[in-house]
Amino acid sequence: MKKRVLAAVMLLGLLAAGCDRQQTPADSGLVLAGKTMGTQWRVSLAGVATGRQEELRAKIQQRLDKDDHELSTWKKDSVLSRFNQSHDSLAQPISPEMADIIIISLRIGRLTQGAMDITVGPLVNLWGFGPDKQPEHTPSQAEINRAKAQTGQQHLQVTERADGAYLQKDLPGLYVDLSTVGEGFATDDLARLMEEEGIHNYLVSVGGAVLTRGHNAAGKAWRVAIQKPTDKENAVQALVDLQGHGISTSGSYRNYYELDGRRVSHVIDPQTGQPIEHRLVSATVIATTALEADGWDTGLMVLGTEKAKALALREKLAVYLITKDKEGFSSWMSPQFRAFLLQDASAPR
Repeated sequence: MKKRVLAAVMLLGLLAAGCDRQQTPADSGLVLAGKTMGTQWRVSLAGVATGRQEELRAKIQQRLDKDDHELSTWKKDSVLSRFNQSHDSLAQPISPEMADIIIISLRIGRLTQGAMDITVGPLVNLWGFGPDKQPEHTPSQAEINRAKAQTGQQHLQVTERADGAYLQKDLPGLYVDLSTVGEGFATDDLARLMEEEGIHNYLVSVGGAVLTRGHNAAGKAWRVAIQKPTDKENAVQALVDLQGHGISTSGSYRNYYELDGRRVSHVIDPQTGQPIEHRLVSATVIATTALEADGWDTGLMVLGTEKAKALALREKLAVYLITKDKEGFSSWMSPQFRAFLLQDASAPR
Protein backbone atom coordinates (compact mmCIF):
# COMPACT_ATOMS: atom_id res chain seq x y z
CA MET A 1 0.00 0.00 0.00
CA LYS A 2 1.31 3.43 -0.88
CA LYS A 3 0.11 6.34 1.16
CA ARG A 4 1.81 9.05 -0.90
CA VAL A 5 1.44 11.69 1.82
CA LEU A 6 3.97 14.02 3.31
CA ALA A 7 5.83 12.58 6.26
CA ALA A 8 6.82 15.69 8.17
CA VAL A 9 7.90 13.93 11.34
CA MET A 10 11.58 13.60 12.18
CA LEU A 11 13.65 11.72 14.73
CA LEU A 12 16.29 14.08 16.06
CA GLY A 13 16.55 15.84 12.72
CA LEU A 14 16.08 12.63 10.73
CA LEU A 15 12.99 12.39 8.54
CA ALA A 16 11.12 9.31 9.70
CA ALA A 17 9.82 8.58 6.22
CA GLY A 18 10.01 9.59 2.61
CA CYS A 19 13.81 10.01 2.77
CA ASP A 20 16.38 8.54 0.45
CA ARG A 21 19.22 9.44 2.79
CA GLN A 22 19.13 8.19 6.35
CA GLN A 23 21.59 8.64 9.18
CA THR A 24 21.64 6.99 12.59
CA PRO A 25 21.51 9.28 15.65
CA ALA A 26 24.42 8.62 18.00
CA ASP A 27 22.22 7.57 20.93
CA SER A 28 19.74 5.42 19.01
CA GLY A 29 21.26 2.02 19.85
CA LEU A 30 20.33 -0.74 17.42
CA VAL A 31 18.61 0.67 14.33
CA LEU A 32 16.83 -1.43 11.71
CA ALA A 33 15.21 -0.15 8.52
CA GLY A 34 13.51 -1.39 5.41
CA LYS A 35 10.71 -0.78 2.92
CA THR A 36 6.99 -1.47 3.06
CA MET A 37 3.73 -0.01 1.73
CA GLY A 38 5.60 2.14 -0.78
CA THR A 39 7.48 3.90 2.01
CA GLN A 40 10.08 3.09 4.66
CA TRP A 41 9.93 1.52 8.10
CA ARG A 42 12.41 2.22 10.87
CA VAL A 43 12.90 0.66 14.28
CA SER A 44 15.31 2.12 16.88
CA LEU A 45 15.96 -0.06 19.93
CA ALA A 46 17.72 0.40 23.25
CA GLY A 47 19.20 -2.43 25.30
CA VAL A 48 18.93 -5.03 22.53
CA ALA A 49 21.94 -7.16 21.58
CA THR A 50 23.23 -6.72 18.04
CA GLY A 51 23.14 -10.50 17.71
CA ARG A 52 19.35 -10.27 17.39
CA GLN A 53 19.55 -7.87 14.48
CA GLU A 54 18.84 -10.25 11.59
CA GLU A 55 16.22 -12.20 13.56
CA LEU A 56 14.32 -9.04 14.40
CA ARG A 57 14.67 -7.62 10.91
CA ALA A 58 13.10 -10.76 9.44
CA LYS A 59 10.23 -10.75 11.93
CA ILE A 60 9.56 -7.05 11.32
CA GLN A 61 9.48 -7.46 7.55
CA GLN A 62 7.26 -10.53 7.84
CA ARG A 63 4.78 -8.65 10.04
CA LEU A 64 4.69 -5.65 7.72
CA ASP A 65 4.32 -7.83 4.61
CA LYS A 66 1.30 -9.44 6.28
CA ASP A 67 -0.22 -6.02 7.00
CA ASP A 68 0.40 -4.88 3.43
CA HIS A 69 -1.25 -8.04 2.09
CA GLU A 70 -4.37 -7.15 4.02
CA LEU A 71 -4.58 -3.39 3.51
CA SER A 72 -3.01 -2.62 0.13
CA THR A 73 -5.00 -1.12 -2.72
CA TRP A 74 -1.93 -1.54 -4.93
CA LYS A 75 -1.82 -5.34 -4.65
CA LYS A 76 -4.70 -6.89 -6.59
CA ASP A 77 -4.71 -10.01 -4.39
CA SER A 78 -4.85 -8.19 -1.04
CA VAL A 79 -7.83 -8.70 1.25
CA LEU A 80 -8.92 -5.10 0.73
CA SER A 81 -8.48 -5.19 -3.05
CA ARG A 82 -10.62 -8.33 -3.29
CA PHE A 83 -13.32 -6.54 -1.31
CA ASN A 84 -13.10 -3.50 -3.60
CA GLN A 85 -13.25 -5.66 -6.72
CA SER A 86 -16.42 -7.35 -5.51
CA HIS A 87 -19.64 -5.73 -6.72
CA ASP A 88 -22.11 -7.59 -4.55
CA SER A 89 -23.46 -6.85 -1.09
CA LEU A 90 -22.38 -10.10 0.53
CA ALA A 91 -20.53 -9.80 3.84
CA GLN A 92 -16.89 -10.78 3.44
CA PRO A 93 -14.70 -12.08 6.28
CA ILE A 94 -11.92 -9.81 7.52
CA SER A 95 -9.40 -10.03 10.33
CA PRO A 96 -10.16 -8.52 13.76
CA GLU A 97 -7.33 -6.06 13.08
CA MET A 98 -8.90 -4.79 9.87
CA ALA A 99 -12.25 -4.54 11.62
CA ASP A 100 -10.66 -2.34 14.29
CA ILE A 101 -9.03 -0.12 11.65
CA ILE A 102 -12.31 0.43 9.84
CA ILE A 103 -14.35 0.99 13.01
CA ILE A 104 -11.88 3.61 14.25
CA SER A 105 -11.76 5.24 10.81
CA LEU A 106 -15.56 5.42 10.59
CA ARG A 107 -15.69 6.99 14.05
CA ILE A 108 -13.15 9.66 13.08
CA GLY A 109 -15.07 10.16 9.85
CA ARG A 110 -18.25 10.90 11.79
CA LEU A 111 -16.49 13.28 14.18
CA THR A 112 -14.90 15.17 11.28
CA GLN A 113 -18.29 15.32 9.53
CA GLY A 114 -16.94 13.31 6.62
CA ALA A 115 -13.65 15.17 6.16
CA MET A 116 -11.83 11.89 6.78
CA ASP A 117 -13.54 9.29 4.62
CA ILE A 118 -12.00 5.89 3.85
CA THR A 119 -14.43 5.46 0.93
CA VAL A 120 -12.89 8.42 -0.93
CA GLY A 121 -10.86 5.98 -3.06
CA PRO A 122 -12.66 6.67 -6.37
CA LEU A 123 -11.77 10.37 -6.04
CA VAL A 124 -8.19 9.63 -4.99
CA ASN A 125 -7.83 7.40 -8.04
CA LEU A 126 -9.49 9.96 -10.32
CA TRP A 127 -6.92 12.58 -9.33
CA GLY A 128 -4.03 10.16 -9.82
CA PHE A 129 -2.98 9.49 -6.22
CA GLY A 130 -4.04 5.84 -6.11
CA PRO A 131 -3.03 2.87 -8.27
CA ASP A 132 -4.25 4.71 -11.40
CA LYS A 133 -1.86 7.00 -13.27
CA GLN A 134 -2.11 10.77 -13.07
CA PRO A 135 -4.73 12.26 -15.41
CA GLU A 136 -3.60 14.15 -18.50
CA HIS A 137 -6.20 16.85 -17.91
CA THR A 138 -8.16 18.19 -14.96
CA PRO A 139 -11.14 15.89 -14.29
CA SER A 140 -14.44 17.38 -15.40
CA GLN A 141 -17.23 18.10 -12.95
CA ALA A 142 -19.16 15.21 -14.50
CA GLU A 143 -16.25 12.84 -13.80
CA ILE A 144 -15.97 14.15 -10.24
CA ASN A 145 -19.71 13.69 -9.71
CA ARG A 146 -19.57 10.10 -10.99
CA ALA A 147 -16.70 9.31 -8.63
CA LYS A 148 -18.45 11.00 -5.68
CA ALA A 149 -21.55 8.90 -6.36
CA GLN A 150 -19.47 5.83 -5.51
CA THR A 151 -18.39 7.15 -2.10
CA GLY A 152 -19.94 7.49 1.35
CA GLN A 153 -19.02 5.71 4.53
CA GLN A 154 -22.72 5.20 5.32
CA HIS A 155 -22.57 2.46 2.67
CA LEU A 156 -19.97 0.49 4.63
CA GLN A 157 -20.68 -1.76 7.60
CA VAL A 158 -18.57 -3.88 9.93
CA THR A 159 -20.30 -6.68 11.79
CA GLU A 160 -18.95 -9.08 14.37
CA ARG A 161 -20.32 -12.61 14.55
CA ALA A 162 -19.48 -15.66 16.57
CA ASP A 163 -17.19 -16.84 13.78
CA GLY A 164 -15.38 -13.53 13.26
CA ALA A 165 -15.64 -10.06 11.72
CA TYR A 166 -17.23 -9.22 8.37
CA LEU A 167 -17.19 -6.24 6.03
CA GLN A 168 -20.17 -5.38 3.84
CA LYS A 169 -21.19 -2.66 1.39
CA ASP A 170 -24.54 -1.74 -0.09
CA LEU A 171 -23.08 0.29 -2.98
CA PRO A 172 -21.55 -1.95 -5.69
CA GLY A 173 -18.83 0.52 -6.71
CA LEU A 174 -17.74 1.40 -3.18
CA TYR A 175 -13.95 1.42 -2.96
CA VAL A 176 -12.31 1.45 0.46
CA ASP A 177 -8.90 3.12 0.70
CA LEU A 178 -7.09 2.65 4.02
CA SER A 179 -3.92 4.46 2.94
CA THR A 180 -4.76 7.35 5.26
CA VAL A 181 -4.49 5.06 8.29
CA GLY A 182 -2.39 2.13 7.07
CA GLU A 183 0.95 3.55 8.17
CA GLY A 184 -0.42 4.30 11.62
CA PHE A 185 -1.78 0.79 12.00
CA ALA A 186 1.48 -0.76 10.82
CA THR A 187 3.41 1.38 13.31
CA ASP A 188 1.20 0.18 16.15
CA ASP A 189 1.67 -3.37 14.90
CA LEU A 190 5.44 -2.96 15.11
CA ALA A 191 5.04 -1.78 18.69
CA ARG A 192 3.00 -4.90 19.46
CA LEU A 193 5.73 -7.02 17.90
CA MET A 194 8.41 -5.37 20.03
CA GLU A 195 6.42 -6.10 23.18
CA GLU A 196 5.94 -9.72 22.07
CA GLU A 197 9.72 -9.93 21.71
CA GLY A 198 10.25 -8.63 25.24
CA ILE A 199 11.54 -5.24 24.02
CA HIS A 200 10.22 -2.24 25.95
CA ASN A 201 12.50 0.64 24.85
CA TYR A 202 11.90 1.48 21.20
CA LEU A 203 10.91 4.00 18.58
CA VAL A 204 9.05 2.53 15.62
CA SER A 205 7.86 4.24 12.47
CA VAL A 206 6.23 3.43 9.16
CA GLY A 207 6.08 6.33 6.76
CA GLY A 208 5.03 9.43 8.65
CA ALA A 209 3.63 7.63 11.69
CA VAL A 210 5.81 7.21 14.79
CA LEU A 211 5.31 5.59 18.21
CA THR A 212 7.70 5.38 21.15
CA ARG A 213 8.03 3.47 24.40
CA GLY A 214 10.57 3.79 27.20
CA HIS A 215 13.90 5.51 26.52
CA ASN A 216 16.74 5.53 24.02
CA ALA A 217 20.21 4.03 24.40
CA ALA A 218 21.38 7.10 26.32
CA GLY A 219 18.63 6.57 28.88
CA LYS A 220 16.74 9.67 27.72
CA ALA A 221 13.26 10.11 26.32
CA TRP A 222 12.88 9.59 22.59
CA ARG A 223 12.55 12.99 20.92
CA VAL A 224 10.60 13.51 17.71
CA ALA A 225 10.61 16.66 15.62
CA ILE A 226 8.00 18.22 13.36
CA GLN A 227 9.51 19.56 10.17
CA LYS A 228 9.11 23.11 8.95
CA PRO A 229 7.12 23.44 5.72
CA THR A 230 10.22 23.67 3.55
CA ASP A 231 12.17 21.49 1.14
CA LYS A 232 15.09 21.51 3.58
CA GLU A 233 14.96 18.03 5.09
CA ASN A 234 16.26 18.80 8.59
CA ALA A 235 14.53 22.10 9.35
CA VAL A 236 12.90 21.60 12.77
CA GLN A 237 9.65 23.41 13.56
CA ALA A 238 8.91 21.82 16.95
CA LEU A 239 10.35 19.12 19.19
CA VAL A 240 8.22 16.78 21.30
CA ASP A 241 8.51 13.97 23.84
CA LEU A 242 5.79 11.50 22.86
CA GLN A 243 5.64 9.92 26.35
CA GLY A 244 4.66 6.57 24.89
CA HIS A 245 2.16 7.97 22.38
CA GLY A 246 1.89 7.91 18.60
CA ILE A 247 2.33 10.88 16.27
CA SER A 248 1.44 11.48 12.64
CA THR A 249 1.60 14.45 10.29
CA SER A 250 -0.36 15.16 7.12
CA GLY A 251 0.74 17.99 4.86
CA SER A 252 0.22 19.48 1.45
CA TYR A 253 3.46 21.26 0.60
CA ARG A 254 5.49 18.44 -0.96
CA ASN A 255 3.23 15.74 -2.39
CA TYR A 256 1.58 17.42 -5.36
CA TYR A 257 1.86 17.74 -9.11
CA GLU A 258 1.11 20.41 -11.69
CA LEU A 259 -1.89 19.93 -13.98
CA ASP A 260 -3.26 22.49 -16.44
CA GLY A 261 -1.38 25.22 -14.59
CA ARG A 262 -2.83 24.18 -11.25
CA ARG A 263 -1.02 22.77 -8.22
CA VAL A 264 -2.84 19.55 -7.32
CA SER A 265 -2.54 18.40 -3.70
CA HIS A 266 -2.85 14.74 -2.73
CA VAL A 267 -5.32 15.72 0.02
CA ILE A 268 -8.81 15.34 -1.45
CA ASP A 269 -11.90 16.89 0.11
CA PRO A 270 -14.61 14.19 0.04
CA GLN A 271 -17.36 16.83 0.04
CA THR A 272 -16.21 18.73 -3.04
CA GLY A 273 -14.32 15.93 -4.74
CA GLN A 274 -11.49 18.41 -5.31
CA PRO A 275 -7.94 18.65 -3.94
CA ILE A 276 -7.74 21.11 -1.06
CA GLU A 277 -6.64 24.67 -1.81
CA HIS A 278 -6.76 26.38 1.59
CA ARG A 279 -3.76 27.70 3.54
CA LEU A 280 -3.34 24.92 6.12
CA VAL A 281 -0.12 23.20 5.06
CA SER A 282 0.52 20.78 7.92
CA ALA A 283 -1.48 19.07 10.67
CA THR A 284 0.25 16.99 13.33
CA VAL A 285 -1.62 14.88 15.87
CA ILE A 286 -0.41 13.03 18.96
CA ALA A 287 -2.72 10.27 20.18
CA THR A 288 -2.71 7.11 22.26
CA THR A 289 -2.05 5.08 19.11
CA ALA A 290 -0.37 5.93 15.83
CA LEU A 291 -3.50 4.68 14.06
CA GLU A 292 -5.69 7.33 15.66
CA ALA A 293 -3.11 10.05 15.06
CA ASP A 294 -2.92 8.97 11.40
CA GLY A 295 -6.67 9.16 10.99
CA TRP A 296 -7.16 12.51 12.66
CA ASP A 297 -4.39 14.35 10.79
CA THR A 298 -6.01 13.69 7.41
CA GLY A 299 -9.40 14.95 8.54
CA LEU A 300 -7.86 18.10 10.00
CA MET A 301 -5.99 18.81 6.78
CA VAL A 302 -9.22 18.60 4.80
CA LEU A 303 -11.05 20.91 7.21
CA GLY A 304 -8.58 23.79 7.03
CA THR A 305 -7.18 25.91 9.84
CA GLU A 306 -10.22 27.37 11.59
CA LYS A 307 -12.39 24.27 11.47
CA ALA A 308 -9.42 22.13 12.48
CA LYS A 309 -8.81 24.34 15.51
CA ALA A 310 -12.45 24.13 16.56
CA LEU A 311 -12.49 20.35 16.21
CA ALA A 312 -9.22 19.94 18.12
CA LEU A 313 -10.58 22.00 21.01
CA ARG A 314 -13.95 20.27 21.00
CA GLU A 315 -12.48 16.75 20.97
CA LYS A 316 -9.52 17.70 23.22
CA LEU A 317 -6.98 16.51 20.64
CA ALA A 318 -3.23 17.12 20.83
CA VAL A 319 -2.81 19.06 17.57
CA TYR A 320 -0.15 21.28 15.99
CA LEU A 321 -1.11 23.24 12.86
CA ILE A 322 1.08 25.18 10.44
CA THR A 323 -0.65 27.70 8.18
CA LYS A 324 0.71 29.77 5.31
CA ASP A 325 0.07 33.48 5.73
CA LYS A 326 1.27 36.78 4.29
CA GLU A 327 4.40 36.78 6.45
CA GLY A 328 5.36 33.18 5.74
CA PHE A 329 3.99 30.58 8.16
CA SER A 330 2.26 30.67 11.51
CA SER A 331 1.70 27.86 13.99
CA TRP A 332 -1.02 26.95 16.47
CA MET A 333 -1.16 24.22 19.06
CA SER A 334 -3.94 22.92 21.26
CA PRO A 335 -3.51 22.84 25.06
CA GLN A 336 -3.23 19.05 24.89
CA PHE A 337 -0.31 19.28 22.46
CA ARG A 338 1.56 21.71 24.68
CA ALA A 339 1.92 18.95 27.30
CA PHE A 340 4.24 17.07 24.89
CA LEU A 341 6.19 20.10 23.66
CA LEU A 342 9.92 20.41 24.34
CA GLN A 343 10.72 23.20 21.89
CA ASP A 344 8.83 25.39 19.44
CA ALA A 345 10.62 27.33 16.71
CA SER A 346 7.83 29.90 16.35
CA ALA A 347 5.50 31.63 18.73
CA PRO A 348 2.04 30.00 18.54
CA ARG A 349 -0.93 32.13 17.56
